Amino acid sequence: TGSAWGDWANYTDSPLRAFESELGVQAPVGFWDPAGFFQRRRSVELKHGRISMLAAMGYITPELTGRLPGYLSPSSNLRFEDVPNGLAAFSKVPAAGWAQILAYMSFCEISRGPGYDIKIGRPGDFGFYVLTSSDPEAKTKKLNAEIANGRLAMMAIMGMLFQDGLTGSAWGDWANYTDSPLRAFESELGVQAPVGFWDPAGFTKDGNENNFRRRRQTELK
Repeated sequence: TGSAWGDWANYTDSPLRAFESELGVQAPVGFWDPAGFFQRRRSVELKHGRISMLAAMGYITPELTGRLPGYLSPSSNLRFEDVPNGLAAFSKVPAAGWAQILAYMSFCEISRGPGYDIKIGRPGDFGFYVLTSSDPEAKTKKLNAEIANGRLAMMAIMGMLFQDGLTGSAWGDWANYTDSPLRAFESELGVQAPVGFWDPAGFTKDGNENNFRRRRQTELK
């Protein structure tokens, strides 16, 4: 750009310019493609985002509205209300139920042919236009919102799964994760709300107090 804090717009030779008008190019990062991929991965991103949005709502809705009435599997005498929320449901759903879920997922994937959306140059377009708009500006806004919400949902559902696995609930009390090695340092200086003991890199996961003291000394210096 001609300056250490120059305007990115001055770098006119960037190959990323070709995608600056694409959906999902939003502030603050603009066109973000650090690995240099696009069409197929945009299609995958949309699919994962849509699944994650459904999954996140599937986690939340039963807690707020309750289960459906009736039987999930009459032959197994299994009612919907007998199926717990979250990861515990995996062991409750009958094999035939999982087969139906996988069959429907496969149908959605190949009903128009593998890679159909990429072949027509519109990643994520599978002919479902219920929520679209005839106004180009409104349509672009909706499609951008789908990408942004899908990205958020992917982060959200992974957070729910980890929280569920560690505490027994997607919004469980962290105190239930009694096996955490981080418990050894909860009373240390610097452990403050809202994050509590913050060690995202896992340097203290071994629970070694000597290593913790050494790193605290380095941090303070």
